[in-house]
Order: sequence, then structure tokens, then C-alpha cells
Amino acid sequence: MPRRFHGRPLTTLPSVELEARAETYPLAETFVISRDSSDESESVIVELRHNGLTGYGEGAPIERYYEDGAGAVEFLHTCRGALGGDPFALDEILDGLPPAPHTQAARAALDNALHDLCGKLTGRPVWRLLGLRREGPPTCWTVWLGDPDDMARRAEKAAPRFRRLKLKLGGRDGLDVERVRAVRAVTDLPLQVDVNEYWSVDEALEALPQLAGLGVEYCEQPLPEGDPGGARVKAASPVPIYVDEDCHTLGDVASRVAHSADPLDVEAVAAAELQLEPSEAAGDALCSPGGRRAAISSSAHGSAPGSAASRYASADSADSS
Repeated sequence: MPRRFHGRPLTTLPSVELEARAETYPLAETFVISRDSSDESESVIVELRHNGLTGYGEGAPIERYYEDGAGAVEFLHTCRGALGGDPFALDEILDGLPPAPHTQAARAALDNALHDLCGKLTGRPVWRLLGLRREGPPTCWTVWLGDPDDMARRAEKAAPRFRRLKLKLGGRDGLDVERVRAVRAVTDLPLQVDVNEYWSVDEALEALPQLAGLGVEYCEQPLPEGDPGGARVKAASPVPIYVDEDCHTLGDVASRVAHSADPLDVEAVAAAELQLEPSEAAGDALCSPGGRRAAISSSAHGSAPGSAASRYASADSADSS
């Protein structure tokens, strides 16, 4: 007999059940950036079950940030007690997760799964729940680091399918400008570049004016994380400087944008949650009347078969390595 409250029966909501596992997907081709290369991509998969329905989420642990699939799964298994019986209580659930470092991919996978589950419970796709357009925002294709002619061939092949291209630089061979020049010779698409921390201040100051002449829209993370020369490069650069590896928390946002960057590249996995709630200072940095803006991107790169959830992209970039 159910308990009653003011004449109405009290019902107990069924709990949200969680399962997590790590998966490794082979890439279609070796993905190369300045600091490493990879032939496979690891993801953590979350399944949330509630009222006979299952929501799925995926996150990609990034070794650069001391994450891996096993650690993500272990963390998620400790989160079961925080889920309760209402998958729509997103703030309460996410705020109640254990405070553990290096768990951004796990948190992103859980957040994605909650949104997927809520969509299925309401019979609406997540894009409708979030008030977005069906077609989604424009995305780009990342052209991994290689010699200039090779990058040009791959850019030319990808160009018909995308609205912009993001070029990985940082070869430390004096050929980065030639890489961009070779790609520009085969396509008129907007170009972005990502150095992944592999230029010195002098290299950046020499290359950036030449990149501006080739129509590059922005340069992402040209200097190593925390490099004191960031303010000098920002002041001299004719193209906007985005930061990525330099920002790990919302507390980093205001200081980095104020001193060493124009906009910043917000990774979906780095941000962990689809619902960003920046502090007042961070919000000013993200929404500055001076024209700064945040680009949001997923952590996926390459072509991992079966890894559909991790290959969505928002705003300006499909890659954030």
C-alpha cells in the first residue's frame, strides 16, 4: 500500500542505473599533431537506464590531461549514488558528483547520457530540448600534421565536404608557413591553425604576419602552456590568438583572455558539461563587448568507426587536440 500525503499517494521514482565501459576504436589513418601521433582513439561509454529506456553518452579521455579509459570508468562507478531517481535534475546530479581531478571525459559522457535519456523520456531529440536548429552549427575538418604537399592533398580531398579547415602545425622544421601556403593553393575555404604549444615566441612573431597574409582566421595555442610571452604574442599578432591547453578551469578564462589570448577554444570534454555556468569574471571574458567569443569543440579527431557520439562538433571546430 503506497504512503499518502494530503490524500494523494506518494510514489517512489525508479532509480537511474549506470553502466560504464571503455572502448578503443582504430582510426582510419594515423592522426599526427606536434607532440604525438595516434592510430586509435579511446572512449568511455556511459549507459543510463530509467523507466525502460536507455540514454547513451561518450567522452574521449585525453592523455595530455592525465586521463584514460580505465580511470574514467572507475570514477563513473563511484557516481552511481549521485544519480537519484530524476534524470531531469541535471544541476543536482552534476553538482553532486565526487570531487575528483582528471575526470572531465567521464563527466562529459555522463552529461551526454543524461541529455540523451531526457530526450528519450520526452520523445524529443536533444537538439529540440536545447532549442537548437536541426542541422547544427557549422563544423570543420582537421588536417593533421604532415609535409606541405601531403597536407595540401588531404585538404583538397576534404574541402568539398566542409565549410572550413583546421590545420595542425608545429613541425619544428621551419615549414609551417609553407604548409599553410600549400593548402591555400588548393582551396579558398576559411583556414584555422593549431600549433599545440610547439612554437617559441620568436617563431610565433615571425609566422603570424605571414599566416594573416594567407587568410588564416585564428591561431590556436601557439606557445607552451603558461609561457610568459603570451601577452607579447597577442599584442603583436595580426590574427586572433585562441588558447586551449592554457585553460583548464573557469578560473583560467578571465586571466588568459585578458593577458594572452583573444577568444578561447572551449572543448566539450574539457568543459565537461553542456550547460556552462561561468563565473562573473569568466562570463565577461567569454562575452566581451570587444568582440571576443568562445569557440566550442568536441574532443574527437580522426575517424573512429562506431564512435558517433564523440564526433559531434559545435561552433568552429571538430577537434581540440
